[in-house]
Amino acid sequence: MPTPHNPPAAVRRALRKLGADIHDARRRRRLPMAVVAERAFTSRSTLQKIEAGDTNVSVGIYAGVLQALGLLEGLSRVADISNDSVGQSLASAELPKHVHPKRSRGSSRND
Repeated sequence: MPTPHNPPAAVRRALRKLGADIHDARRRRRLPMAVVAERAFTSRSTLQKIEAGDTNVSVGIYAGVLQALGLLEGLSRVADISNDSVGQSLASAELPKHVHPKRSRGSSRND
């Protein structure tokens, strides 16, 4: 059973992929680990954990590394409604069928 220190396999896979993508992005930029770690205000060993997809590193540290690589904008779009087809469907299903104009405070239905 998943626990805070043992997340589900899908979470571990996603973080391993994110870590590998961060590793590749850093290498494409030809940036040494020490430079990225310094820019992200973290240690080289924590950056190594991130690149390995460690689930115990906070999302804030992952975000700092993404910012150091110029990739932070992608993180802000992860759960955006434009990327959430299920959320869009649920929101659309709850829209009112009819919209009535607002009544003024002093009026009644019999006016």
